[in-house]
Amino acid sequence: MTVKKFAADFTDRSLAHATVNALQDFVEPPPDALTVFENGPGKWRVEAYVDLDSGDRNLADELAQIMEGPLPEFTAEIVPDLNWVAVSQAALPPVRAGRFTIHGSHDRNRVARGPNTILIDAGEAFGTAHHATTLGCLLAIDRLSRSRAYENILDLGCGSGVLSIAATKAMPHARVIAADIDPKSVEVATENVRLNGASRRIALYEGDGLAHPEVRSRAPYDLLIANILAGPLLRLAPALAQAVTTGGTLVLSGILIPQAPEVIAAYRTQDFALMRHDRHTGWSALTFERR
Repeated sequence: MTVKKFAADFTDRSLAHATVNALQDFVEPPPDALTVFENGPGKWRVEAYVDLDSGDRNLADELAQIMEGPLPEFTAEIVPDLNWVAVSQAALPPVRAGRFTIHGSHDRNRVARGPNTILIDAGEAFGTAHHATTLGCLLAIDRLSRSRAYENILDLGCGSGVLSIAATKAMPHARVIAADIDPKSVEVATENVRLNGASRRIALYEGDGLAHPEVRSRAPYDLLIANILAGPLLRLAPALAQAVTTGGTLVLSGILIPQAPEVIAAYRTQDFALMRHDRHTGWSALTFERR
């Protein structure tokens, strides 16, 4: 395998993270490995690795077509054939989201252990908190749990399981279900739940979300979190309305800011009132109350 590394140094943290989000979500195919990390005072370095076996690429040109404004100059070099997914994991710094600190196993000895630290390694399941959609949900969990004691929680499209784990830490008396249609995500989430000592607190199910009999039998939920994408969220609006109890809270993420008005309108027609619209580097996190 021939691998090319693209790298650029940013002085604007928000622009660096927006570039990473663009590379992950809008470049096709996305890089095989991708990192952003602090590289000296006031500098953030973005590195992306692509497999050239199917043809040469220039990520700088691809980014120029989808991002507004100038970007720092990217350098490109052919690098040895290594496990670049593992290399990129080792470069991911801890993320702080409200009370939570999410870190990889490479930082286990550098992050002080506490009731709100969460161990999540980047891997085949979505959700390390470095992406704005996961970060938005973590901040919502932190905020909501400070003003209300939720009892019955569903993490729909659980990915790595990080949101379910955060919910158990913030609300130790709640019952939490995590569900994902992707078998690999459930496998990864199960291991992450075990590593974080939450196996007795979180029930994990593989299947078609709300159609899974166990997920359906536990409804309605007083807190439902769905970090997926705008298209599925639009289709799921009627079903989610049935799954959230009156007065319950719904947190939606995975929504680009320009997509948010359509999603908000769809859920208002299902008797949800928008309580909060948070924006993080191009992505929306929406908090609703079921009327």
